[in-house]
Amino acid sequence: MALYSAAAAVLEGLERGDGGIKNLVYNSRFPHIRQLYALVSETLRYSPVLEKLLAGAALLQTEKKLPPQLAKVLVYDLLFGKGLKCGGRWKALARRHRARLEAELARLKVQQKVSRNEDLLAPAQAVSPGAIQVPRYVRVNTLKTCVDDVIDFFKRQGYSYQGKAASVEELKALSGKKFVLDPHLPELLVFPPQTDLHDNLLYTSGHIILQDKASCLPAFLLAPAPGSYVIDACAAPGNKTSHLAAILKNKGQIFAFDVDTKRLATMNTLLMRAGVTGFQLAQQDFLTVDPGDPKYSKVTYVLLDPSCSGSGMVNRGPREEAAPSAERLQALASFQRKVLSHALSFPALQRLVYSTCSLHQEENEDVVCAVLQEHGSAFRLVNIFPSWPCRGLPAFPGAENCLRASPADTLTQGFFVAVLERCEEGDTVPSSLPVAAEENLRNGLGAEPEAAPKKRKRKKQRVK
Repeated sequence: MALYSAAAAVLEGLERGDGGIKNLVYNSRFPHIRQLYALVSETLRYSPVLEKLLAGAALLQTEKKLPPQLAKVLVYDLLFGKGLKCGGRWKALARRHRARLEAELARLKVQQKVSRNEDLLAPAQAVSPGAIQVPRYVRVNTLKTCVDDVIDFFKRQGYSYQGKAASVEELKALSGKKFVLDPHLPELLVFPPQTDLHDNLLYTSGHIILQDKASCLPAFLLAPAPGSYVIDACAAPGNKTSHLAAILKNKGQIFAFDVDTKRLATMNTLLMRAGVTGFQLAQQDFLTVDPGDPKYSKVTYVLLDPSCSGSGMVNRGPREEAAPSAERLQALASFQRKVLSHALSFPALQRLVYSTCSLHQEENEDVVCAVLQEHGSAFRLVNIFPSWPCRGLPAFPGAENCLRASPADTLTQGFFVAVLERCEEGDTVPSSLPVAAEENLRNGLGAEPEAAPKKRKRKKQRVK
């Protein structure tokens, strides 16, 4: 059962946009990485077929306690894989429905006029040779080291540092063992696609975090000042939480929530490895957190990255994500509006980031617009990162203040970010970036780091 549970957890993480397959598999703590990776990859490849089988056999309606992603894994192995060699009570459950599932599979083959299981897969489910390859982004964990020391370390390992990239086009040209400093984010290094650093000492020691560039934007744009109290509302697996801690310089308090015990355990391991202190993990649905609890009376920042369709993660798996149904989008958007409105009800809140790894307007601009209307003039949409090329869709006046990311335009995963600030009396013009983020941006977009800051940074822990 451990294999199927681990595979289902990875699929859930992909759906939420927590990371790519490799990151989630390696962070799963499952002992047989290749076996887990193969099962997840094949389940993803057959995902559209599995969804049709589950719907046709009404399995999820019959077995209401069976999680959808676990159902996919079980049905894949039952019909297309090794035939459920393990699985405990869930295996028994799946086998009870075997006849119906096999009948549905036969019906599907007749309907599509094919005889082999492989023939049920559409050509689009294979990765196109011309598909855009997203680079390997590496966030330097400034709680343990600094950019200069990490660059030096990679040089000693035979990598060739090309300096700070001037544009996204330069990132596309990366190959071999070349790497650059990202043109937008000051603590982000960029390597060619498919660069595998999971066994690298810097990764295993927590000195670097393998995190997509778009996923780094929420914490960067929230930019909490050191000493602040921050909520990470839907926190696992913890990359954004560790990024917040680095921005806070471990000064302050982070309250992180997630409903899944195993994900929280994995997150705790990740945060400890990254050297994060001053955080409290809670196995709790964020919607049940009481904003009036004195414990949260000093919370001035909230990072909200709720469950979404994951439609922006199109290049992270061996197949393209099937488009979610209108009903699923409506259900997701309803939840997202509810959780965003709840986040804005914390009395001391000053600044909030709402982000998703979705491409759909229903989960992004429409959610922000609806919640802003609900909260009247209490909060405003901030004009974030004006130099960022991709803006929000023109769904409502001011939506251009939001930003979007995509493989084609920004060479990242698909993402959406909006920043909301509490309105103060006399506010007329939306601010752009908080002071901390402006300073980071100047350092990241300007010249190479100066010598004096370099000396200060080198006092931190080094990797030899």
